[in-house]
Order: sequence, then C-alpha cells, then structure tokens
Amino acid sequence: MNNISDSLMIDNLVKKYQELKNEIGKIIIGQDKVVDSLLISIFTGGHCLLVGVPGLAKTLMVNVLSKALGLEYSRIQFTPDLMPSDIIGSEILDENRKFKFVKGSVFANIVLADEINRTPPKTQAALLEAMQEKSVTVSGVSYRLDEPFFVLATQNPIEQEGTYPLPEAQLDRFMFNVKLDYPTFEEELNIVKTTTIDRNDDIKVVLTADEILNYQKVIRKLPVPENVYSYAVGLVAKTRISEGENHPYIQKYLSWGAGPRASQYLIMAAKTHAALNGKYSPDIEDVKAVAVEVLRHRIVRNYYAEAEGISTDAIIKKLLAE
Repeated sequence: MNNISDSLMIDNLVKKYQELKNEIGKIIIGQDKVVDSLLISIFTGGHCLLVGVPGLAKTLMVNVLSKALGLEYSRIQFTPDLMPSDIIGSEILDENRKFKFVKGSVFANIVLADEINRTPPKTQAALLEAMQEKSVTVSGVSYRLDEPFFVLATQNPIEQEGTYPLPEAQLDRFMFNVKLDYPTFEEELNIVKTTTIDRNDDIKVVLTADEILNYQKVIRKLPVPENVYSYAVGLVAKTRISEGENHPYIQKYLSWGAGPRASQYLIMAAKTHAALNGKYSPDIEDVKAVAVEVLRHRIVRNYYAEAEGISTDAIIKKLLAE
C-alpha cells in the first residue's frame, strides 16, 4: 500500500461491501455467491456473463444492484431483429435539418444484455466493442461511455435453437462466467413467502459512481507477492495443451486452453477479492476463490470430456486441487 489513506479506504470498502450485501439481501434471497461475483466484477472494472435458466431473478438482481450503487441502469432485450444502432444509438435529422446523435441503451453505468446469444453476430459485436473500448463510434465520431461501465450479459443454457453462440474470442472479454443455480428448498420457501404478499422494501443508496471509481483505483494499487503472480500464470499455463505435456489429464480432456487475459483477470479479481475481505494484498487462496469463474469460459473441452460427462468446472477444480 502506498499510504495510510489507501488502507483506510480498504477498511471503509469492507464496511460498504457489507452494507451493499444487506441492502441487496432485502430483495434477493440466497444467490450469495452470484452477488459476490457481480460486486467483484464491478469493483475490478470487468464484465460478467451470467448463465442460468429463466426465472432466477437475473434482471431483478441487476436492478437492485444498480439502485444500491446509485448507478444508471439500462436493459437491452436481445432479439434476432435487434440492430447495432438500437444499442449504440444513431444520427437523426432535427427540426433545423442538422444531424443530431441520439444515444442508445448502452449509455448507462450498468447494462443488462438479456439473452445475448439470441441476436446476430453483427449486433453482438457492437456491444462487445463498447465493452472493450468504453466508447462507441457513429459516423466517424467517438462518444465516451459513462464510467463506471459494467455489462452483465445473460444466456439461457436450455433453448439453443435459433441462437448465435458467442465466439471464444468474444467470450474472452467477459471477466467472469457465473452459473446461476436453482435456490435451495428453504430459499425458495422464503422467496414464495416474501413475493406473494404486499411488501415494499426501499433500497438505500450505499455508494456513488465517484466512490466506486476511487475504490477501483485503490484496488489496482494493491501489491501482489511474486509467488501469487507465479501461481496465477502457472495455473493458466497448465490449461494449454502445448504446456500441459506433464499433465496427462489436460492432454486427454482439453482441446483449447486459456489465453493471457485469463492471467490478468485472475490477478485483478484476486486483488478485489482480497480487498473485500479486508486484506491489503492478495494471496494464493484469493486466486483460487475466483479461478472457476475466470477460467470456465476460456477453456474448451474435447470430445472425450463431453463423452465421459466431465464438466469444465471439474477440470478446473482438478487443477486447483494440485
């Protein structure tokens, strides 16, 4: 840490993080791991891909999150006929016969891209460019997006007919791939009890956009020990066939490994995970805590893994257990 004020900010962030969890918990029952992953993404400055069946409160979760963070929220429902201009905006002729730029839905702090795999690649690419560059270009003019800028894209894993799966290179732009599971019996019981009565919970604003940007800067400054760097890069290298020769398991079940962006995201997410838990420097346990979400969409199983029913998560957990 550079100075005392940075360590005080980390201490303050831990308190704010607990407040955020309490506010979100008023509306969202269960899904603690998912909420943690979303908050780590936001404080890291990354984006999230959420995979889950309909009806698991994905939209509600993002809405509540944006209110608690005091951020502007926008939802885009991806359909086969959605055009890039519907997302980024377009130029129209105003009453003075001059071209005027009308901003699209992407001009918000938190953008929910619902069912991103239902729209053609041309429209997907428009959003993914905005995610990468944090700006959009229309008629040769660049427009900066407001910061912080966070995209949460959702995919439905069941209905695959009429979908356009995201290519591996575009999946790589998402920091996390978060799986949303069904609630437990007790959680579902609570959900049914609280949502079938007349109830009005107000969400208190816990943070502002400027505070989030300041926390992001402090987190980036956290020092990382050499052994943690080595562990993160070594873990990603193990997933590559060319470098996994000493690892017969990887040779047998993977056809493609993770790229350098995975190593970067492992370290960045580990820093945020450490900060949210009140630590001033990440350790190997922090890297392990975020590894499954970071690597899940960056490694490709081969035919043998699919035939034997070995999941991507099982392969990552096998690497983490060594």
